[in-house]
Amino acid sequence: MSSIRLGALCWNQYTDWPSLLEAGRRADRLGFDTLWTWDHLYPIVGSWEGPILEGWTVLTGWAMATERIRIGLMVGANTFREPAVTAKIVTTLDHVSGGRAILGIGAAWFDREHAAYGLRFGDGPPDRLRWLAEALPVMRGMLHGTAPSAAGPRYSALEVRNDPPPIQERLPIVVGGGGEKVTLRLVAKYADANNVGGGIAAVKRKEAILLEHCEREGRDPAEIERTTGVGTVIIRDSREEARQVFAAMFARNGNARHWEDQPVGTPEDVVEMLAPYPAIGYRHLIAGFPSPHDEESMTRLATEVRPALERD
Repeated sequence: MSSIRLGALCWNQYTDWPSLLEAGRRADRLGFDTLWTWDHLYPIVGSWEGPILEGWTVLTGWAMATERIRIGLMVGANTFREPAVTAKIVTTLDHVSGGRAILGIGAAWFDREHAAYGLRFGDGPPDRLRWLAEALPVMRGMLHGTAPSAAGPRYSALEVRNDPPPIQERLPIVVGGGGEKVTLRLVAKYADANNVGGGIAAVKRKEAILLEHCEREGRDPAEIERTTGVGTVIIRDSREEARQVFAAMFARNGNARHWEDQPVGTPEDVVEMLAPYPAIGYRHLIAGFPSPHDEESMTRLATEVRPALERD
């Protein structure tokens, strides 16, 4: 078994279903451990006035077309659905996938899509974080088969059953986000895995704060898998070619502004950029693959970069 776990976050914006379907199948063939897409209703990189496919439906299509890879949203928008409904959806995905579903969940942030679709957004991040704190016990209880109840102020539930239960004995919950006062406390209290990003310095800081929350909550940190988004990976034999591919990819995605400090370059460049994460315990590396879900980069990350990281 590989000591480095790889995730493929295949963007569901500015793409079509045949291309996105093939990206999921490719990740499965190449031995990626996890497969993700976004839970958004408008594009979030580049122009918002472009195409995007709905996340849970994408996951269901991938579940039917893959064999071993685990599948989830990176991460689900808690504001889009009642928590009991979310638990029911991910449980059904677990059955469709033969026990490979992951529940990714976060507080949500994109106000424009909420206004357009008539979804409650609250008065700011504190509201949405309170809602997430209410939702997590409902979802956790349903996935554990405890028939939870809740009495607001945002959500209510009455001894809600989840029948049939998930195939997995413990369907994992990934709480995404690095909010230091609330989000990481919710990770310590409820999550089976975290997801933070922003570069190695930011991840180190979030890790230290997560450990503090685990101590306060009486939680063994070893029970929480550490995952990090490493950015968009483009791998070529030369740095110049990799940068050209990267630029074309962001132009394709709504003429998006180029992200900085991305793992774009030769295999050696990408190894150098990713190596610090496993050294601090973040051994599940989730790479972004914008449309057109570059086959060469996906392949070389799995076949060249991962083995090099495991040798370090």
